[in-house]
Amino acid sequence: MSTTAETAGTTRAERKTPRREGTLRFLLILGGLSAFGPLSIDMYLPALPRLAVDLGASDSTVQLTLTAFIVGLALGQVVVGPLSDAYGRRVPLLIGLALYVVGSVAAAVSPDITLLIIARAVQALGAAAGIVISRATVRDLFSGKAMTKFFSMLMLVNGLAPIIAPVLGGQLLNFTSWRGVFVVLTGFGVLLLVVVAVAMPEPLALGNRTPARLGGVLRTYAGLLADRSFLGYALASGLMFAGLFAYISGSSFALQGVYGLSPQQFSLVFGLNGVGIVLAGQLNGRLVGRFSERTLLAAGLTVAAAGGLGVLFAVTAGLPLIGLVIPLLVVVSSIGLVMPNASSLALAEHARSAGSASALLGVLQFVIGGVATPLVGLGGPGTAVPMAATMAGFGVLALLAFLTLTRPAPQLDASLAKPLK
Repeated sequence: MSTTAETAGTTRAERKTPRREGTLRFLLILGGLSAFGPLSIDMYLPALPRLAVDLGASDSTVQLTLTAFIVGLALGQVVVGPLSDAYGRRVPLLIGLALYVVGSVAAAVSPDITLLIIARAVQALGAAAGIVISRATVRDLFSGKAMTKFFSMLMLVNGLAPIIAPVLGGQLLNFTSWRGVFVVLTGFGVLLLVVVAVAMPEPLALGNRTPARLGGVLRTYAGLLADRSFLGYALASGLMFAGLFAYISGSSFALQGVYGLSPQQFSLVFGLNGVGIVLAGQLNGRLVGRFSERTLLAAGLTVAAAGGLGVLFAVTAGLPLIGLVIPLLVVVSSIGLVMPNASSLALAEHARSAGSASALLGVLQFVIGGVATPLVGLGGPGTAVPMAATMAGFGVLALLAFLTLTRPAPQLDASLAKPLK
């Protein structure tokens, strides 16, 4: 893992903030940064029909605004990760946040669909910086169980983002147009830009930085992909994220169209599952001192696979609503167990390339998640089977990736399991 110089460098970085104040500050900042993706993707989804009418575009063309964002998010992470390893976290992050604000403003004032698609791509490139650097910063400041506990704490801030964003977007449309949604996202970007500029110290010590040469960057990515354990943890988290994508994109059709819930009842179920993610994340933070991260990850993935199969059984057997809601709660809540441990284990042995490793984690999550969305709609609006099958399938695949690719990590020296000072 770390060299002596690296350990000394990270120790210097730790002394920049007091323990309690520093932890709370980074928790709020990094939680906001990691919420960029879900908020920017899901918040404007309820506005798509109105957007198509206003700009005179077909539904398929409007969908390109989502595709452009996901592609930009993936490409942006690949680029920002190595840059943050070379130049520190603050400068690439501030540039990314400024780019996000520019893209959000351009989206809000776009006169036609072509410019909106371009604006969304720019917005995504900026959002990528927040997602990558939030995870890499956690690795800069923590290691061992302290890192896993902090990832669990982050679930308090960002665990609800993918769940709440569509509901928040729908409520905004009661007061404003789709352009207003992008105005709100602009405000969110400006707020984080100011907070990072004023309150976030540089977490990556000079001695821990690596030059951003193309050959070196490519070797770093090749090395990460060749690392079986890293790939196993990354695939496990990516496949679980895909199951969450399937739930987000398909649950409204399943619960309202098939089971007859009203929009208000659906919102309650949606919110309950979001609370489940947060509670599971906090439970994980308490258990990580008693059990290893690998054990907790195995438990979370097993619960997720069982819950996904339970969802599939409920819809194919025609069980009443409660028979579907319970396994849905189980599989969605398991995200709070899986993500903190998978992220911590994936980044644990890559302190000097945390930005690049974080980038690959994010790319796999959004690429595999992007595959899940069209699968949910294969059966049409009158059935919940595609959503259930997709959730069950990705849950089982995540467990298999973990079991076949990862191996138990060597025990860390206790002095390296460090909290933020």
